[in-house]
Amino acid sequence: MDLGRHESLASVWCSRLLAGVAVLAVVHLLSGATWAESLAQLLLVGFLMLGWPRFSSMARMLALACVAVSFFALWRLPSPWAVLHEAAEGFVFLAAFMTALAVLRLPAYRSRLIRRCGHSLLLQPPTWRYPILSLGSTLFGIVLNFGVLNLFMSMIDKSNTLGSAQGRVWLQEVRRRRMLLATLRGFTLAPLVSPLGIGVAVVLGNLETLTWGELFPYVFLSAILLFLLGWACDQVAGPSPRARATLAARPSLMPLAAFSLMLLALVMLVFALATMLSLRLPQAVLIGVPLGAWIWLAWQCRGISYAGVGPATVMLARRLPEVLGGIGNEVVALGSGAYLGYLSVALLDPAQLGGVASLLIALGNWLPAIVLLLIVILAQVGVNPIISVTFLTSMVAQVGLESVSLPLLAAAMLSGWSLTMVSSPFTAAMMIMSRFTGLTAGQIGLRWNGAFLATSLIMAAVLFRLAS
Repeated sequence: MDLGRHESLASVWCSRLLAGVAVLAVVHLLSGATWAESLAQLLLVGFLMLGWPRFSSMARMLALACVAVSFFALWRLPSPWAVLHEAAEGFVFLAAFMTALAVLRLPAYRSRLIRRCGHSLLLQPPTWRYPILSLGSTLFGIVLNFGVLNLFMSMIDKSNTLGSAQGRVWLQEVRRRRMLLATLRGFTLAPLVSPLGIGVAVVLGNLETLTWGELFPYVFLSAILLFLLGWACDQVAGPSPRARATLAARPSLMPLAAFSLMLLALVMLVFALATMLSLRLPQAVLIGVPLGAWIWLAWQCRGISYAGVGPATVMLARRLPEVLGGIGNEVVALGSGAYLGYLSVALLDPAQLGGVASLLIALGNWLPAIVLLLIVILAQVGVNPIISVTFLTSMVAQVGLESVSLPLLAAAMLSGWSLTMVSSPFTAAMMIMSRFTGLTAGQIGLRWNGAFLATSLIMAAVLFRLAS
């Protein structure tokens, strides 16, 4: 009993420390106060130490890698503390970024609209099941992040009964596989097109001359091509045979339209804050998303008292430890990836830096296609895309490539990042899929997604080369 109480208390304090990191990051963002930045880094260290027993083995390995590389930097660099401080800034920012996105889960899981959307998505006719599930997963993924996988997979198992398959077990399994793949592939498009996504935050954060307006047409077109290719692979892989005609009415898609409008309002709030406060888009997410979550929660509680403002504030304060308690591994994985990526560039000596710069320049128009393939290949051996993308964007920022379109190069990086999420056994999305299906991540990536991955890589590489 004492042990359980101790673990619960530690979890609450971890959540408080993470919330403190996010608040201090916003204070530093708005005021430029150096004390807020330093205190945020101290709270982050406290979070890592206190949350260590609950981290996964992979998160612990990444944290230990950060410690090891930090000691190496202390030994190798002439002014190591300034470099470590800047690397820690990236860790703090991503921890605050993940905290801001996690706050959205509280109003989302309480939302009747989302439940109606889920019901409507899963009961669509077989012909339209893949595109609607995939697009729904993309939209939900912007709000719920990895939580959409658990939510959709649970709904799929509840709706895909043996009775709905007319007692045919094989048909039930085929439907399950196709719906799960539609969900996974749709979810992996969210980081590609969402201005609230972690991939966009890393790319825009390191490539300061690039704006979301310049990047969006490229990533939007890439997402459309990957979506159509996934739909085509779904049809070719085994469209379900004609079942007996049913008289059930097709569920309305109006809940999904209403959810899309609400999501658009959230994105517009972030853009408005970025404009008014003269912030870059990823920085505005730290303020706009929690504010939007609070407004959404107040709307849900509007019938209680004070137009829902008071109850929403109290509920957010009480439920915040519960909401933040499950994101420790995500924070460590993403934050340490940015930290290691930054230090890997700083540890290159001038001769090595010049060699990498010369290589990037020599690749010229081949660079976007090669970068995409490199990110996917490295992810298969455990190099998280946040590490490879941070390294590549940092190098590009220092070299200043003039012969390559920066938006095109960034779109290639984000496309590669998206494809790693449906193939690499080391990504969180594949781990969740593996736990849910009982298959290994390798089986899902190769057996289920192998044809889609190979076709996507070939097509993407060719198109990015032609576009260059």
